[in-house]
Amino acid sequence: MNASHASQAYELRFNALATDRRSFSFPCDAAGHVDLDALSQRVFNNYLYARAMMGREVSWPDVRPSTTH
Repeated sequence: MNASHASQAYELRFNALATDRRSFSFPCDAAGHVDLDALSQRVFNNYLYARAMMGREVSWPDVRPSTTH
């Protein structure tokens, strides 16, 4: 398995705390490490936003198998 496929096997998920808010998920490895250099600017900004809003608008993240293949 190559490194790019391994990084796509999992996602780091930040669930919305309110029903009218959106959740965020980002490709990561099994340990939850996100390759920030591989993200587009928009996705990178969303990642920083989700990290800043943990406990306020989104839950603490969890690592789960990716739902996109």
